[in-house]
Amino acid sequence: MKQSILKKDGVNYLYPFILITFCFALWGFANDITNPMVKAFSKIFRMSVADGALVQVAFYGGYFAMAFPAAIFIRRYTYKAGVLFGLGLYALGALAFFPAKLTGEFYSFLIAYFIMTCGLSFLETSCNPYILSMGPEETATRRLNLAQAFNPMGSLFGMFIAMNFIQNKLNSMDTMERSQLTTQEFEMVKESDLSVLIAPYLLIGLVIFVMLLVIRLTKMPRNADQSHSIDFIATLKRIFSRRRYRYGVVAQFFYVGAQIMCWTFIIQYGTHLFMATQGMEEQAAEVLSQKYNIVAMLIFCVSRFVCTFLLRFFKPGFLLTVLAVFASLFTLGIIFFQNVYGMYCLVAVSGCMSLMFPTIYGVALKGLGDDAKFGAAGLIMAILGGSILPPLQAFIIDCKTLLGMPAVNLSFVIPLVCFIVIIVYGYAVRHEK
Repeated sequence: MKQSILKKDGVNYLYPFILITFCFALWGFANDITNPMVKAFSKIFRMSVADGALVQVAFYGGYFAMAFPAAIFIRRYTYKAGVLFGLGLYALGALAFFPAKLTGEFYSFLIAYFIMTCGLSFLETSCNPYILSMGPEETATRRLNLAQAFNPMGSLFGMFIAMNFIQNKLNSMDTMERSQLTTQEFEMVKESDLSVLIAPYLLIGLVIFVMLLVIRLTKMPRNADQSHSIDFIATLKRIFSRRRYRYGVVAQFFYVGAQIMCWTFIIQYGTHLFMATQGMEEQAAEVLSQKYNIVAMLIFCVSRFVCTFLLRFFKPGFLLTVLAVFASLFTLGIIFFQNVYGMYCLVAVSGCMSLMFPTIYGVALKGLGDDAKFGAAGLIMAILGGSILPPLQAFIIDCKTLLGMPAVNLSFVIPLVCFIVIIVYGYAVRHEK
C-alpha cells in the first residue's frame, strides 16, 4: 500500500499544503523579478555592474539578517505566525518602492529590498520546515521537492513581468548614450524609468496583503511540538555537531550563490554575446537574454517535477551528485564557448540545479526533530551566498577582458567552484534516504 505524503496520524494536510506552497511561488516571483534589476539599475543610475550588484547584496542580506530571529519567533509562537509576519514584511518592502522612487536615490531601493527580503527570510524559515512537518518523515524530502516545484512557477512569472513590463518599457537608450546626457536630461529619463520599474512591485505588494488575510482567516496545523522554551546556544551546538547538517549549510551557501549568479548574469552574458556575434543593440540583446532566462526557468520547473518523481527510486545524495557533475560540465561550456553554445550551456545548468536546494535542505534537516526550526534558520542564513558571491562575479565582469577571454565568460569560474562543493556534499551523503 502506497504511503500518502500528505497524511499523518489520520490528518489530511492537503489544503494547508496548497496555501503554504503558494507562498513558495510568491517568493519565487520576488527572486526572479529582481535578478534582471541588477542590469536595469546599472543602466538607470549609470553605474557599474559591481554597483548594480548591490541589489543582490541588499536582497540576500535580508535573508541572512532575519533567519535566526525568524526561528526564535516561530519557536515562541507558531509556523503560521511566522508565515503571517513574513508576508507582512514582504508587502511592506514591496510597497516601499513608491517612497523610494520619490527620493530618486538608489540606496532607498536597497532599503526597500532589504525590508522585503527580511519578510522572505521569515517565510522561508517558516514554510520549508512547515511543509516537512505536513506528513510522514520518510516522505519529507519528496514533499519539500513537490512544494519547491511551484517556486519556479512564481519565478517564471517574475521573469515574464521583468521582461515585458520593465525591460521592454525602459527608455531604449543604451549605457553609452545615457552617459552623454546632461544632468537635467538624465533626471527626466531616470524619473520615467523608475516609474516603470516600481509598478510591478506595488502590485505584488497588494497581492501579498490579500494572501496574508486568506491565511490569517484559515485554520492551519500548529507546530507538532508544544514547547516554547528557547536554549539558543545549546541548540546551535547540538545541530552543528551533526556533520550532515554542518556541511549542508556550507553546500547551501554555495548552491544559492551559483543559482543567483547563473540567473542574474545570464543578462550580461547574453548581452555581450549577442552584441558581439549578431551586432544587436544593447536593449534588444538584454530582452533576448531574458527570453533565454525564461527558457532556463521553464527547464528548471519541469526538471523539479521530474526529480521529485526520480526521488521515489534514487537516493537524494546520489541524484544530487550526478546533477552537480553535469552542472559543472555545462559551466565549463559557458566559460570556453564564445558563441550561442555557451548560452545553451547556461540554460542547461538550470535543469541540473532544480533538485539542489530542497534536497540539500531536506537531507541536512533529517532527524533534527524540534531542532529543525533552528536548523532551518541556519540553512536560510546560508542564502547569504546569494549576497556575497554575485558581487565577486560582477567585479570580474567589469574587467571586460581577462587572460585574452571575455571577462563575462571567465567569471563563471565562481559558479563552477560552487558546483564542485555540491558534488563533494552529495557524495558524502549519497547513502541518505
